[in-house]
Amino acid sequence: MEAFNTRVLLVEDEELARKTLSFYLNTIFDEVVVACDGEEGSQKFQENHSLNKSFDLVLTDIKMPNKNGIEMIDDILKLVSNQRFIIVSAHKNEDDLLKLINLRVLGYFVKPLNIDNMMEMLQKAKDEVIADRKIKVDEELITINKTYTYNKSTNKLYNQEKIVKLSKKEAEILSVLIDNFGEVVSVETFKKHVWNDINTNDSAFRTVMKRLKDKVKNDDFIISHKGYGYIIEKPFIK
Repeated sequence: MEAFNTRVLLVEDEELARKTLSFYLNTIFDEVVVACDGEEGSQKFQENHSLNKSFDLVLTDIKMPNKNGIEMIDDILKLVSNQRFIIVSAHKNEDDLLKLINLRVLGYFVKPLNIDNMMEMLQKAKDEVIADRKIKVDEELITINKTYTYNKSTNKLYNQEKIVKLSKKEAEILSVLIDNFGEVVSVETFKKHVWNDINTNDSAFRTVMKRLKDKVKNDDFIISHKGYGYIIEKPFIK
């Protein structure tokens, strides 16, 4: 399957700390987005969220101009209630810690930064991210037969480790079959969900279905029940 791409949002107003943290984060994570204060951090998180791009970790200072870390965290949690955070600050403030106690905070760095401790915590954070991702993929991955699997989260079909390239209509037909796994799906149902028109010409449907079946012909799992419709039959191989 596709490799996991890990993303971090770094929010730090001190230039030296920002450059240092950015450097070390880039040695562990695949992508690091940088913001200079809480206002910019909230904005960048919201922009990415609107594009369906998530952050595996937000690493933020607490005391910052324009908007502090606690206020920014509140903004973020309104969008993603289970977002992970690591806090970095010049000192451990008891009031701040009390506010953070119920949040998903993985750790707290105190400046000046101890590089060894920081790297260890960041690596643990990444390991946790990857472990959670694998669990999620396992839950969303459907084994169709010995050759094909389907990821419900990404709506992608795999032939072993290789993605099967499907057109929009082919992918939508397959999605309808997956949503009705083990049940015969009528041609009218495909027309309703894929074309939004049950009066769509039969030949248009048959053309797309044939193209889809041709793409999985080496281990075809789409069974035609003449006069009734199509089915991906159960039981399937786990």
